[in-house]
Amino acid sequence: MHVLFVLDPLPLLNAYKDSSVAMMQALAARGHTFSVAMQGDVFIEGGQVYARTVPISLVEGADLHDKHWWRESGGSVHTLLQDFSAVLMRKDPPFDMEYVYTTHMFDYAQAQGARVFNSGSAIRNHPEKLAITEFSQFTTPTLVTRDMERIKAFHAEHRDVIVKPLDGMGGTGIFKLAENEPNLNAILESLTHDGQRSIMAQRYIPEISKGDKRILLIGGEPVPFCLARIPLAGETRGNLAAGGRGVAQPLSERDWFIAREIAPQLIQRGLLLVGLDVIGDYVTEINVTSPTCFVEITEQTGFDVGARFVEALESAVAQAV
Repeated sequence: MHVLFVLDPLPLLNAYKDSSVAMMQALAARGHTFSVAMQGDVFIEGGQVYARTVPISLVEGADLHDKHWWRESGGSVHTLLQDFSAVLMRKDPPFDMEYVYTTHMFDYAQAQGARVFNSGSAIRNHPEKLAITEFSQFTTPTLVTRDMERIKAFHAEHRDVIVKPLDGMGGTGIFKLAENEPNLNAILESLTHDGQRSIMAQRYIPEISKGDKRILLIGGEPVPFCLARIPLAGETRGNLAAGGRGVAQPLSERDWFIAREIAPQLIQRGLLLVGLDVIGDYVTEINVTSPTCFVEITEQTGFDVGARFVEALESAVAQAV
């Protein structure tokens, strides 16, 4: 296979812990080749979807903490997306309008024969926080609104509440509202832009102290280990970007049940790779843009997540041909 990665600039990646790099390593180990492009390199001309792409290879024995872990193996070319065996959308959020336009171009490319994972429409139709509301049987009590009085009533009912923007990432903008929160009005005014932006409120899940678990679904099957992102002392966010500590552990019986109930619906919608975030017994997010944690799980358990992903990709490509 020749696989195209649409991702952030290579020099900005932390290769030693980057899941896209883990995918590249697994592809190379199985004899596949790959090229890279950035989101702005995708374009439409004459009704056809192209990208300006550069083929790269991994430097054997390179220190992934160093910036010289890859090399160009050819010059940049304009290539139809349908000419690649697969296109992997690995651009990190923000999920802004440029991202939306790119998902539309991926849809057009798929209509022309391209094989895009995760598909453009699937990414676009699964906002990572809102998507949990489809599976309310697995969520803590949740409210989505921009009405501050409604949020206050929800807070009064549940007393201990988490509020967060719908477009945040890495734990940004998340607040815990205790029962007698003195800054309640100021927090809600800021998050909702004085009632002009919808946010999410959820009953607080105290099991966050044991970790915000990232469960990976690959090809509709759960990886048997998750990464529990354990918050720093005094912190309510387990995100690694917020200082959380990642500890790999086997899926619990409840984790298996949630994953196996949700996975079949997601894979049918074109979501080859999904990251479920679970706290205690509850799903808190369904991540579909560029799920991570491959490296941490692999290093701590010996389960090769990258290899599992490439096997699923090979199968999906074969079925699409």
